[in-house]
Amino acid sequence: MKIDLNLLPLFLAVAEERSFSAAAGRLGITRSAVSQGIRRLEDGFQTLLVMRTTRSVRLTEAGERLHKSLLGPIANIEAAFDDVTSDSMPRGQLRIAVTSIAEAFLSGPLLASFTAAHPAVSLDVFVSDEEFDIVAAGYDAGVRLGEVIEKDMIAIPLTGQQRERVVASPSYLATHRAPAHPRELVAHRCIGWRPSPDVAPYRWEFEEAGVPFDVAIEPQIT
Repeated sequence: MKIDLNLLPLFLAVAEERSFSAAAGRLGITRSAVSQGIRRLEDGFQTLLVMRTTRSVRLTEAGERLHKSLLGPIANIEAAFDDVTSDSMPRGQLRIAVTSIAEAFLSGPLLASFTAAHPAVSLDVFVSDEEFDIVAAGYDAGVRLGEVIEKDMIAIPLTGQQRERVVASPSYLATHRAPAHPRELVAHRCIGWRPSPDVAPYRWEFEEAGVPFDVAIEPQIT
C-alpha cells in the first residue's frame, strides 16, 4: 500500500465540508482536482472512502474511521504550530563563541542588560582564540575582532573601529632606545599574542600615509 500523504488534507476538507465544491474553495483548487485526489487516495487504500451522489457527499464506514484517526494527530500538529508561532518571547539556549579580546565587549552591563531583557534565554559563552567553524561546532553566533568573516556569515558591527597603541614601561625605556619607526620593533623585547599554539604570533598592524603594513615581531613573551 502506497499512500500520498499530501492527499490527507484534501480528504479532511471533504470530510469536514461534506462537499467537493466547498472543499475545493477552502483549499483554493478546482472541484475536479478534489475529485481526482480522493480517487487516488481510495486507490491507495484500495477501499471506498467517500460516497458521492449528485446532491450530497458522505463518508463510508472506512472513511469515517480514517477521519476519526486523523483528528488526533492533526490537532496535535496544529497545537504544536500554535505553540511555536504564538509565543513571541525568545526562549532556550543561546551559544556564543568569542575570542579572549572580544570577551571584554560582552562583560558587565551588556550581559546584565541582555539577561534582564530575555529571562527565558540561557547563555552559553565559550571563550577561545582558536579559529574554527562556529556553525559546525553548534554555536549560534560568534564575536570576533576583524573585518573579514567566513563566507555566507552575516556580520553586525558591535563597536566602532578599534585603535591599538604600542606602549613601553618607563623602566624598559630607561635601558633601551625608543624605536623611531614601527619596523624597529623587531629589535625590541616585545610581548606577543597568538590565537592558538600552532600558529605564528600576531603581526602588529600599522598604517603610514594611509598605507597599511604589519611588523612580524620576535616576542620574548607570548
